[in-house]
Amino acid sequence: MHYTKPSASRLLQLMEQQIVILDGAMGTMIQQHNLTEEEFRGKGFLENTPEYLPDSPLQGNNDLLCITRPDIIEDIHLEFLKAGANILETNTFNANRISQADYSLQNKVPEINLAAVQVARKAADCYRQQIKLEGLPSDQPIFIAGSIGPTNRTCSMSPDVNDPAYRAVTFDDVAQAYREQAIALIEGGVDLLLLETSFDTLNMKAGIYALESYFEETGTRLPVFLSVTITDASGRTLSGQTLAAFYNSIHHAKPLFLGINCALGAKEMRPLSRTWHIFLSSQSAFTLTRECLTRWESMNRLRRNLRKSWKNTHLRAG
Repeated sequence: MHYTKPSASRLLQLMEQQIVILDGAMGTMIQQHNLTEEEFRGKGFLENTPEYLPDSPLQGNNDLLCITRPDIIEDIHLEFLKAGANILETNTFNANRISQADYSLQNKVPEINLAAVQVARKAADCYRQQIKLEGLPSDQPIFIAGSIGPTNRTCSMSPDVNDPAYRAVTFDDVAQAYREQAIALIEGGVDLLLLETSFDTLNMKAGIYALESYFEETGTRLPVFLSVTITDASGRTLSGQTLAAFYNSIHHAKPLFLGINCALGAKEMRPLSRTWHIFLSSQSAFTLTRECLTRWESMNRLRRNLRKSWKNTHLRAG
C-alpha cells in the first residue's frame, strides 16, 4: 500500500520494531471534570456563532469541547503522552453529521474536526517542548489519528420492532457523513484515520467506501485503522456477525491494522482474533494514565509482558 503522507513510513517502521501505544478512553477522562451545560456551550461559541446555537442542551457533546473547552482536551492528550502514548486520537468520535444532528450542530462538523486536530497537535508540540526544557532524552514518536466513530444509527437493523424493514439511515447517508468528517480531519493534518468501534459492519463498509472514493479522487492516501466492538464472549457484533465474518467483509480495504475495542480484555480477545492475518490492536476496557502506570507497572514492562503473548500487535489503553 502506497501512502502519500510522509509520516506513514515512520509509523510502519515503528510498528515493525515495537508495540505501538495508542492513547486511552477520552470519554471517561472528560466525565471526571463534571462539566456543566454552560461549560459545554462555551462563552466564545455563544458569542461567535449565534446563528448555529441550538435551543437543545449541549451537555454531553464531548466533541464540541474541542471548540468550547480546548484546554481540557489538550490536558487529557498531554496525560496520555506522559503515560507513553505514541498515537493521539482526535476528540471526534461523534463529530459526524448524523450524530451531531442530535444537538442541531450538523453544520459545525467541519469546524469541530479541524479544531480537534489543532488541539491534538498543540498537545504534542507542548509535550515535546516540556521534554526539551527538562533536558530529558525522548525518542517517543507521536502521531495524530483522526477518530471516526460508528455514528448513532445502524444501516442493518430497524429501530422499530413493528417495522423490521424500516431503516433510520441509508448506506449513502452514512457514507456522506464519513466523507465529510474525513475530509476535515485530513485537511487538519492527521497522520492516519481510525474507523472505530463498529457495531454494524454495513456502517463500516460505508466508511470504507467513503474513504476509498476520496483517496481515488484526490490521489491522497493515509493509513486506515479499523476496529470492531463485540457484545459478549460469543464473539458477535450487535448486528449478529461473527468476527470471522467481519474480517472477511472488510479485509479487502487493506487496513494498516485491525482491532477489537470497548468490549473484552486482551486475554479474552486473543482466541477471537487468531485468524486475522494483519497487525492487531488490543483495545482493552481500561483507562491508562500516568498514575496507573506508577501504581501498576512501567510502560516498558507493559510492552514486555504483551510481547510474550502477542505478536504483530499494538496496544491501546482504552
